[in-house]
Amino acid sequence: MLYYVIRRLGIAIPVLLGITILNFIIINLAPGNPAELLLDPNTSQAMIDAKKERLGLDQPFYIQYWIWLVSLLQGNMGYSYSSFAPVSQLISERIGPTLLLTFVSLIVSIMISIPIGIFSAVKRNSRWDYIITGLAFVGTSLPQFFLGLALIYWFALKLQWLPTGGIEPLEGGDLTQRVIHMILPVTVLSVAIIGKKVRYVRASMLDVLKQDYLQTARAKGLSGYIVIYRHALRNALIPIITVFGMEVPLLLGGSVIVEQVFQWPGIGQLTIQSVLSRDYPVIMGLNLVAALIVLIVNLFTDLLYRWVDPRVQYE
Repeated sequence: MLYYVIRRLGIAIPVLLGITILNFIIINLAPGNPAELLLDPNTSQAMIDAKKERLGLDQPFYIQYWIWLVSLLQGNMGYSYSSFAPVSQLISERIGPTLLLTFVSLIVSIMISIPIGIFSAVKRNSRWDYIITGLAFVGTSLPQFFLGLALIYWFALKLQWLPTGGIEPLEGGDLTQRVIHMILPVTVLSVAIIGKKVRYVRASMLDVLKQDYLQTARAKGLSGYIVIYRHALRNALIPIITVFGMEVPLLLGGSVIVEQVFQWPGIGQLTIQSVLSRDYPVIMGLNLVAALIVLIVNLFTDLLYRWVDPRVQYE
């Protein structure tokens, strides 16, 4: 397994390199110039050109990319065009709230969608199955910004049970208040995942429940709980782990909208601010961190396969 992990990490290097090249090309193809956005609209062309030269934007894009890559290899992710702060500092200040929001939402969705999906499969074509299927479609169809605004209206403004947004400091803050601030954004992110994953879990369990060995287990007198959770669920977990692993990039993308709606100080807000101001170093840094998180989660997902099914071999 160690050789497999090392090989996967080795493969990740060219993948990351390709992602950064692609991102850099896309960013440079986008209309607008950071130097023009940073200066007053009435600034002369000479001052704009001087600003471009100072930021290195007068160089061909492949030279700019090479300068960025060399700085990155030396441990420097660059400096923000707008705030002049180190990119690594900006990201490190925001990554904690986003990871907290993302992974709590993922855990909540796993804890809810797997039991409900199993129940729906066991009660196939029953009234409960139809109700769960209908609610899953509703959850999947609801736009995150709409659900977020609706929850703010009812639970924050009308009932005044929960805050409209923000977060307690991650260090030294009140844990209870922090949890209260997380309820609405976690709910919004989890609803869409639960809606989709209930369907996946149901379909995966239905395939396993048809297998002969489960009929044999029932014939031996094993209880329904043991047959489902000890024998059926374990064999249905591999496709379920796969789809949950694939959900992490979507969660990171969805957090951009949720963080705006709930004023959550994570990398989603930083991403929008950086894109609007064409802050290239920050955008590149954010893309690199997001790609790293996705690659690590994919590797962790592959390792989980072996834990779930010992027959899986890593060669």
